[in-house]
Amino acid sequence: MYDILIVGGGPAGVSAALTARSRGRTALLLANPPHTSPLARAALVTNYPGMDAVSGLQMLEAMHRQLRAQEIPVVEGKVVQAMAAGDRFVCAAGSEVYEGRSLILAVGTAPRSTIGGEADYLGRGLSYCATCDGMLYRGRTVAVLGFGAEAPAEAAFLASIGCRVLYFGKSAAAPALPAGMEYRRAVQYSLQGDGSRVTGLLADGFLYPVDGVFLLRDNLAADSLLPGLAMDGGHIRVDRDMAASIPGVFAAGDCVGRPYQVAKAAGEGNIAALSADRWLTA
Repeated sequence: MYDILIVGGGPAGVSAALTARSRGRTALLLANPPHTSPLARAALVTNYPGMDAVSGLQMLEAMHRQLRAQEIPVVEGKVVQAMAAGDRFVCAAGSEVYEGRSLILAVGTAPRSTIGGEADYLGRGLSYCATCDGMLYRGRTVAVLGFGAEAPAEAAFLASIGCRVLYFGKSAAAPALPAGMEYRRAVQYSLQGDGSRVTGLLADGFLYPVDGVFLLRDNLAADSLLPGLAMDGGHIRVDRDMAASIPGVFAAGDCVGRPYQVAKAAGEGNIAALSADRWLTA
């Protein structure tokens, strides 16, 4: 049990973790690998105070060195679900579950639903996590929609446990896939089902009968991650203290709105952690 669970390893999440430690709070950072962050793709960042011009990846690596130097625990993995459970919050990442007394979301921006039937069939043949749900489909045919950097590795895991994997993506260039796994490119996707379970995937008008679909993005939309969260468009609604609509939940960084800048994200992460500290003391 941690005082604060922090979801997201970019500038907002790192800033929140460092501030939480400075306030004497136990914090756990749950995040995708740094190289999957949009910031990692920035060739040069020149406007962060006190830091010479560096690439986005170099900046992230420096931030994560700070976390290690202060012995702040970090778990690399995609958080696929968060929920309030009485006086605590629970986050599921891969096959593990973590608990905290408060929650800071620093999840960046993520696309909202991009495939038909996503909301209808989530948990009924549609999954966001191969590690979590793969064993349910052992020996069966599944479709992987590879919209994230870790999707090829998750598809390989599914194949290794005996699933027949149909791999789909939107890019013209195929990713590196296990031997024998074919890449199928399509732009438009929708789920087909009988009302209770997924029975197929419609990809650019062609129907593929499948037993399950794994929609693998780098990040989930915040209101898909934590149901009941109030949103403004595609951003989490927060007040000046970075408090979200659910008591004990705070948010910072790109997920709360523009501008999408490192300095803004770091400042909001600091505020969110200070606010979480006050909320825990109240």
